[in-house]
Amino acid sequence: MPGENLSRDEARERARLLSVDSYEVELDLRPAVAPVAQPFRSVTTLRFRCAEPGASTFADLIAPHVQSVTLNGRDLDPAEVFDGSRIRLEDLSAENELVVDAQCAFSRTGEGMHRFQDPEDGEVYLYTQYEPADARRVFANFEQPDLKAPFTFTVTAPAEWLVLSNGAQTGPVERHHDASATWRFATTKPISTYITSVLAGPYHSVNDRYTRTFEDGTELEITLGAQCRRSLAKYFDSDEIFEVTKQGLDFFHDNYDYPYPWGKYDQAFVPEYNLGAMENPGLVTFREEYIYRGKVTRAAYERRANVILHEMAHMWFGDLVTMEWWDDLWLKESFADFMGTFSMTEATRYTEGWITFANQRKAWAYRADQLPTTHPITADIRDLEDAKLNFDGITYAKGASVLKQLVAYVGRDAFLEGSRRYFKRHAYGNTRLRDLLAVLEEVSGRDMAAWAKAWLQTAGVNTLTPQVTYDAEDRITELVVLQEAAAEYPELRPHRVAVGLYRRDPAEGALVRYARAELDVTGTRTVVKELAGQERPDLVLVNDDDLTFCKIRFDERSLETLRGHLGELTDPLARALCWSAVWNLTRDGLMPAADFISLVTRFAGTESDIGVLQNLHGQARLTVDRFCQASQRDEAERVLAEAALGELRQAEPGSGHQLAWARFFASVAGSPADLQLLEQLLDGNAVVDGLDVDQELRWALLLPLAAQGAADAERIEAELARDNTASGKRHSVRCLAARPSAEVKAAAWASVVESDELSNAIVEATIAGFDQAGQRELLAPYASKYFEVIERIWAERSIEIGMAVVRGFYPALQDSVGTLAATDAWLSDRAGAAPALRRLVLEARDDLARALRAQASGGR
Repeated sequence: MPGENLSRDEARERARLLSVDSYEVELDLRPAVAPVAQPFRSVTTLRFRCAEPGASTFADLIAPHVQSVTLNGRDLDPAEVFDGSRIRLEDLSAENELVVDAQCAFSRTGEGMHRFQDPEDGEVYLYTQYEPADARRVFANFEQPDLKAPFTFTVTAPAEWLVLSNGAQTGPVERHHDASATWRFATTKPISTYITSVLAGPYHSVNDRYTRTFEDGTELEITLGAQCRRSLAKYFDSDEIFEVTKQGLDFFHDNYDYPYPWGKYDQAFVPEYNLGAMENPGLVTFREEYIYRGKVTRAAYERRANVILHEMAHMWFGDLVTMEWWDDLWLKESFADFMGTFSMTEATRYTEGWITFANQRKAWAYRADQLPTTHPITADIRDLEDAKLNFDGITYAKGASVLKQLVAYVGRDAFLEGSRRYFKRHAYGNTRLRDLLAVLEEVSGRDMAAWAKAWLQTAGVNTLTPQVTYDAEDRITELVVLQEAAAEYPELRPHRVAVGLYRRDPAEGALVRYARAELDVTGTRTVVKELAGQERPDLVLVNDDDLTFCKIRFDERSLETLRGHLGELTDPLARALCWSAVWNLTRDGLMPAADFISLVTRFAGTESDIGVLQNLHGQARLTVDRFCQASQRDEAERVLAEAALGELRQAEPGSGHQLAWARFFASVAGSPADLQLLEQLLDGNAVVDGLDVDQELRWALLLPLAAQGAADAERIEAELARDNTASGKRHSVRCLAARPSAEVKAAAWASVVESDELSNAIVEATIAGFDQAGQRELLAPYASKYFEVIERIWAERSIEIGMAVVRGFYPALQDSVGTLAATDAWLSDRAGAAPALRRLVLEARDDLARALRAQASGGR
């Protein structure tokens, strides 16, 4: 990886010298269908200008072989100018033409031109994925976001395939005598290299159209497409996808006053995808797990709708207007994360989106902002490796949270008007923070520099705690919000917050808000004057309605109310905020793990929001594995399994809640009776009224049986025979690696660490199966091995695989001070290791240290 890196300084110098006029890219993908895929031919014609004739620069290309390089008619010797990742270009003219003829490699890691062969029917599928800098694996280019240009793609592939790119197909397909054909695509508007895209294979495709008439009488028609593998076509609910797509296009046209600029709008669901989705203009790609093979909860459909709208928001924030360098990645990702939820709640049936955001997305952000590697939203991105790791909870969810507060700060109308001016002023260009602040100041009249300094240019999360005093008649004499910051990041920020007062109605069994005040919290101490004189509340909820980004704490009476009555909160957003707060208390070692488990067993059964419920299930499982003391784990798991089984049997038959409880029960089942029930559900010898044990649920039931030695390889292979699909293969690999055997663990480790034959999806499945919380002793020998191999893995593998190995194999389950000491020793001895690698290890260490603190303190 180090030889493939690109620094910010190098990119700035190249941008100073060059401006790019056009790319013509010709790809011959016919070798993909060979029994053993060979490299494919890539011919790039790149026209660009140089501000200083005679200067030198370089083009980017990662390829196993370069046939020829021609610069301004001069043939250059590839052996002299190409080093495996860069092509040296010297003595440039004012106007230049570079032609590179290369043999590029198909990928098995989800980076560049990924090749996948469907185990179900043997068909081969291709797609590209580039962000932040993998277009150079497919064609020669200047791989940085601020050197935009129009692109023209030509692709030769098997004639029966579907081939798509960013632009619409132009002219008829040219068919050849060898059963191949050539497709030509319309030239794009100026875009960055990382959002160009090609899709090729026997994809199933469905089409629709979107039309709109604007106030001036002009009409817009967009051809819509949705694609997936043929073997998934029977599950493909394209009507739902098109419905959300049209609702999103209506919303963005209503609010952006800038017509969708990219012509067609294809959305392809592709296999072995590393991301959730990618905003390639005109050809958005998604992970195919968003096509549901079995029953899922409403939360899954909401999540998919959010991703569809997140990517659609990028058509303007990110594609039309793009950050200059990855320092300002937030200019697209924070906005898309915010606008995805904003548009979803206002334009679709998923009106509960802000509840999900408060309870799930912000949990990701709170964790990221408390790591030792936290960073401001506008980050210091020195190079591409830094950029890859900054697609994190701060850039996405914290940034979106801050934008939500910005809307409260400047007003919805001003925020949207600022967006409109931003698009029109910088269309097809590149921007930095100052460009956005300029339009926001224009429309709001507020000092955006001070706001940006506090919220965008400093790191860390503030904590807000209520402090209340009462008079003899039990009325509030003073309610104060105290603000704290971590010593490492002492910034106290201005917060726009609501403070809610709640009281119990014992007769109704309800905890209801009876007073609310909205105000600006600044400094260490802010008095909430509007609530003076109110009757004593049972619960004081700071950041009610979730206006700001902060951790919230409770006064003693409020916390006791939640311990006894959290489930009685009638407002689902307030309830989600309280669940989030008690989870943060548990992570911070301020609430005993056993208390959090108790809250889940007592109140999760009454949780109406399915997304919140499923998040609680994951947090409860994590609490058992990481935050409970070793002596508590078996009992905590038993209590959760007992509660889960009870809720499963009581849930409405066929409901999403029933399915969620079934999956959670499988994840915590441990007793012989529990495992026997899982086996009976698999074999059809036990039935839960309304529960459809479909193929996806079968794998969820089989995994704990495999991990606890109740399902052997033969049983797992039999299940794969039932489900010989790409999904089935991943599930079977995970189950096989989960078996409690030293030989199994050795084989799983070797398949990932000692070989690079596995695809990205199978690597992830193997690691997930390997790392089982109930197998700490089996996994102990790999703690030392981990520190011996990670630097080699980082140097030899692609960054995606390197990240998967370094994160996934970290010995977090060896939760002892010895593991911390080993981590510290590695960090001390490897001060010169790649900064991105050190960051991953530091983050894993911090999670372990947090778990040990929670265990040691008992939460008291």
